[in-house]
Amino acid sequence: MKILLFGATGMIGQRIAAELTHRGHEVTAVSRKGPVKGDVHDAATLSKDYDAVVSAIAPPRDGTEPEPPFLDANRALIEGVRAAGVRRLIVVGGAGSLQIAPGQDLVDTPDFPELYKKESKAQRSALGLYREVEDLDWTYISPAAEIAPGERTGVYRIGGDTLLADSEGRSFISAEDYAVAVADELENGAHPRKRITVAY
Repeated sequence: MKILLFGATGMIGQRIAAELTHRGHEVTAVSRKGPVKGDVHDAATLSKDYDAVVSAIAPPRDGTEPEPPFLDANRALIEGVRAAGVRRLIVVGGAGSLQIAPGQDLVDTPDFPELYKKESKAQRSALGLYREVEDLDWTYISPAAEIAPGERTGVYRIGGDTLLADSEGRSFISAEDYAVAVADELENGAHPRKRITVAY
């Protein structure tokens, strides 16, 4: 497949690029400083002739209110992909919108780190945008509560809107195995127009 990847220089984006390239896909990595310069606001022109688009962009982390620009970026991505005629869109999501109990999201719990709260709420609002899109085969992939560089095992579990945790109560996945899950979803298209989560 020919895949356009936004946010390719981030911790997760780099690993998605590596995994897809390893599998033989043709990946074009877009970043503000890379060989292909641009961002999601250029999606309409950059996405043409691609089979799928992956967005690994994150909310701003410069101390400003992250939600308005992040929602604008995701709206631009949706509109751009649609204008380019690409149906398949994978979105690297957040874990804060996963439920730990019926009607209770992780980001709303008392122990959720204050440092990540605004970013997580911005991601939750972006998920709401995608849930209104019916003409694209989007999949929003939330990681576990913890994601960090680690080992590529190729093993993970898939869930829906509920946080996944292991037998000891830890919700974790390596960035490498998260990238495996993204690549698997791209190749198999098993969850169109759905949010899924992946964890050990």
